[in-house]
Amino acid sequence: MMEFLYFPEDKSLYIPSVLILCLFMIGAGVAMWLFIRASKKEEKKFNQKYPTKDNSRKG
Repeated sequence: MMEFLYFPEDKSLYIPSVLILCLFMIGAGVAMWLFIRASKKEEKKFNQKYPTKDNSRKG
């Protein structure tokens, strides 16, 4: 029976998982940047469509 947690003696086996982890972290950062960019565009459209005193100062 295989143990639940397996920690290999050869530390080079960790390299692929670290690379995949870095890839997913970069992807998450890019996705977050895209969401923020889209949100700012929608905020700008909303402020142009429904101007208020506070929105007119922001530009």
